[in-house]
Amino acid sequence: MKTILVTGGAGFIGSAFCHYIYNKYPDYRILVLDALTYAGNAKNLPVDICNDFDNERFEFWYGNILNAGLVDALVEQSDYVVHFAAESHVTRSIFDNKLFFETDVLGTQTIANSVGRNASKVKKFVHISTSEVYGTAVSSKMDEDHPLNPMSPYAAAKAGADRLVYSYWATYGTPAVIIRPFNNYGIRQHLEKVIPRFVTSVLLGEKLHVHGDGLSARDFVHTDDTCRAIDMVLHAEDEKVLGEVFNVGSGVDRNILSLAEDITGLMCKEEECYVKVGDRPGQVMRHTCDASKIRDVLGWEPQVSWLDGLQDVVDWYTKNEEWWHDMMWMREIPIITASGKKELH
Repeated sequence: MKTILVTGGAGFIGSAFCHYIYNKYPDYRILVLDALTYAGNAKNLPVDICNDFDNERFEFWYGNILNAGLVDALVEQSDYVVHFAAESHVTRSIFDNKLFFETDVLGTQTIANSVGRNASKVKKFVHISTSEVYGTAVSSKMDEDHPLNPMSPYAAAKAGADRLVYSYWATYGTPAVIIRPFNNYGIRQHLEKVIPRFVTSVLLGEKLHVHGDGLSARDFVHTDDTCRAIDMVLHAEDEKVLGEVFNVGSGVDRNILSLAEDITGLMCKEEECYVKVGDRPGQVMRHTCDASKIRDVLGWEPQVSWLDGLQDVVDWYTKNEEWWHDMMWMREIPIITASGKKELH
């Protein structure tokens, strides 16, 4: 029985990965370490941790990745470590940036040090980075050699963690792989993120808030496709992936205005269901993924079509109001703009 440690496994992408592994590999054991901050939810997990204490395939550990003793106790049991744990919201990083550097950089250092101390046991350490480290695209598509120009405290913290992991591979031979997913979407995503915020706004009869002119564009990839990519990396031959960076994205960018129109087209019968608000500080104008490297090396391709994935999200939030209702107050974040104006974003 192989053991996988998943940090941040109660979060959005982390929990999707736990469901994926739990369902696909019945002979794998999953350890989850999560601090259950506002973005983590025990209800996201594939096992009811309140009533299934004796599950031999799944263990949940409530704790912080900065706790080196706890991290060591879990890493020394693990064949694979997949590191999702991070503060992960651009606007919230403007509101409260210190926490981002503590969790994203120092937390990653704690995990990487522990992997190094358990080098004889851990076969792969997969660090989940983000396309935000690139900043605004300077080419039509962004490959892994695109310059790193983080434009927000969140992106800067993730860039620091990304390069820290790479340095551990280069310096210590840590069996690390870095994955840079573009904008993930899917079920069980926190309402602070744009797609669930838009979907729930329509369900609540509110107009959607579109930042600026709505032309900032992102490459959206479904969590199911991201989980498949991580799975392929975990089970690939070492010489193909260790020390490498892989983008994961669709190769198609969609601006926020078109995103609002796609969602309202599925859900809203009025002609205009959105309103424009002030632009977000640290805004990235465009991300478009070049995923040719992971396609050529591992044969990965996105399989979930945009409209099918979006419809699944709409259906899930429509049917699961009890999951998201209590976080409604967190859909908007107060920030002070460069001009000194207070706005909700």
